Parts: sequence; C-alpha cells; structure tokens
Amino acid sequence: MTKMTADELARACAKAMWDEDKASAGLGMAITAVAPGQAEITMTISEAMVNGHGTCHGGYIFTLADSAFAFACNSRNHRTVAQHCSITFLAPGRLGDKLRAVAREASRTGRSGIYDIDIFNQEDVKIAIFRGHSRMVKGEFFPGAVLEG
Repeated sequence: MTKMTADELARACAKAMWDEDKASAGLGMAITAVAPGQAEITMTISEAMVNGHGTCHGGYIFTLADSAFAFACNSRNHRTVAQHCSITFLAPGRLGDKLRAVAREASRTGRSGIYDIDIFNQEDVKIAIFRGHSRMVKGEFFPGAVLEG
C-alpha cells in the first residue's frame, strides 16, 4: 500500500501517463503544472502546425486542450477517458506562439466529470475555450494507493 498526498498522487499519475504519451510529447508539449483535477500544458506552434490561412490548424489547438483535459481528469488515480469534447476558437494562433492550456475540473459526480480548458497565447490572450466530459473506466495507475490524512 502506497501513501501519498493528493498532489503527489496527481504528479505520479501524470508521470505514468506522460511516459506512455507519444502524441503529446511528439508535438512538443510540456506539462508545467498538475494537481487534483487540474493541469497546465504548453506547446509552441511550429511550421508543421500552420494551415493554408497562415494560422495554427485548429486540430493542434484542440489536441493541446485535449491533452490538458486528459491529465486533469486522470489526476486522482482513476483511469478516465473522454466522452465528449467541444471547442470554441476565439482568436488565431500563429507560427511561433507558445500556447498554454489550463484545465480545471468544473464537476465530478460518480464516474462522470466536466472540465473547462482555457487556451492562451504567450501574451495571455485567450484564443480558445474547450469543454470536456469525462468517464471513468476500469483501472488505476497505482492500485491500492491511499491518500494521506
């Protein structure tokens, strides 16, 4: 039986996921913060991410938000997947912009959760709003882990 604080458990779950997450790492993402029900991830827009309009393809912005969502909803040692997601684009991302996705838990009841993710550029301008609905599935990252306190 492993005893951890809630923050330690969140960081351990994030590390376990990150070690297997080739998609996020392959796009140059980095986890900058994680806590129970929260995560923050960054990504710099590369030439390969720019579309025919000269702006960041929305799919990359969605992927950044989806990754932050994943780390936030898996921060409590329960394996959790996306059930539904939506995004609203507010402003374009541009080549070289360093984007930051900030995920926070809005609601968690039973096996379902709702998470809000705001995506900002390096000037702290919000460029998109993402909402993810999660569903817990079978399994834990650390079976038998117990929270201290």
